[in-house]
Amino acid sequence: MKAVAVIPKKENSVHLVEMDKPDPAEFKDGRGVLVEVLRVGACGTDREINNAEYGVAPKGFDFLVLGHENFGRVVETGKNVKELKKGDFVVATVRRPRGSSIYDKIGTQDFTTDDKYYERGISRLHGFMAEFYVESADFLIKIPPALAEIAVLLEPLSIIEKGLKQASDIQERLKIWRPKTAAVLGTGNVGLLTVMALRMRGYEVHGFGRNPRTGYLNAELCEAIGATYDSTEDVSVKDSTKKYGEYDLVFECTGFSPIIFDAMQSLNENGILILSSVTGGDRKTDAVPSDKINQMFVLGNRAMVGTVNANREHFEMGVKDFALCEAMYPGWLVRMMTHKVEGLENFAEVFDILEHSSKYNAIKAYFEVKKF
Repeated sequence: MKAVAVIPKKENSVHLVEMDKPDPAEFKDGRGVLVEVLRVGACGTDREINNAEYGVAPKGFDFLVLGHENFGRVVETGKNVKELKKGDFVVATVRRPRGSSIYDKIGTQDFTTDDKYYERGISRLHGFMAEFYVESADFLIKIPPALAEIAVLLEPLSIIEKGLKQASDIQERLKIWRPKTAAVLGTGNVGLLTVMALRMRGYEVHGFGRNPRTGYLNAELCEAIGATYDSTEDVSVKDSTKKYGEYDLVFECTGFSPIIFDAMQSLNENGILILSSVTGGDRKTDAVPSDKINQMFVLGNRAMVGTVNANREHFEMGVKDFALCEAMYPGWLVRMMTHKVEGLENFAEVFDILEHSSKYNAIKAYFEVKKF
């Protein structure tokens, strides 16, 4: 079978490889499932791995098959798989409990404290940019056929769902927390999914991006789902509170770390800031009003938390939000899927889109590996 791979830590090494078709019998407990890949999303993580910023090949291989955003169809199941059958649509989770931490042992590997972790398409496990993969049924999420068209967006949504779940859990400290307003910083793929998830929870949502409003699809999508859009070229997040008031919740997904300090000054009392960007650079920020920020957080009982990766429950939460969004705003999610590339052999086109997303006005680029 064909697959798209890189040689980890070698820049621009993305290439096509031939591999043996996997076998569900690899899982000796009879829980293996062979999945035919239908679509694979491509994102900044894939670009960064190809740029040699990180990524680890599985043991015994000198290459890593990319791809963690996935959608496929069951082809064959092991004898002990009862919850899935041939023809079912599925999405696989990404991280596996193979570490030594207590969190791996209790099935919450998304909170692992191990330096070595196991993520499909990222670290020590091959990903889903292939024609087939095998996986334990324990890590497969069944997808209703009505959601098949947008299911490849589920993995990025799961990160958001985890962040919102963490926020809800943390805010139980207040006994009563009835948030009404939220700001979403960044309106790319992840930002738009965050806007959607918050709107499904009834928030008044305000999205912020760098681009001007006019002719910007991302801004149109914000407004189409009942949120607002503002360019940070026109108004800072901090200054936006003069128009919208302070926010009960701020969700950051920009990849631009200095904006965090603006966000910290935009929170309402008892509010919470969720950080989801992985910023691997060495950017430094001067003139931060640290005394003021510290005082605001202490006297106002404000909180901040980071979120990364996700577990099964967060994927399942995402399926429910997708279903609700499709019922309330039919066709909204599919508008995010701007750039379809047919066939894994056309990987160069996908990576060109990732490297020059602003030129292409891309929100989500993805492979269609097989029509369905």
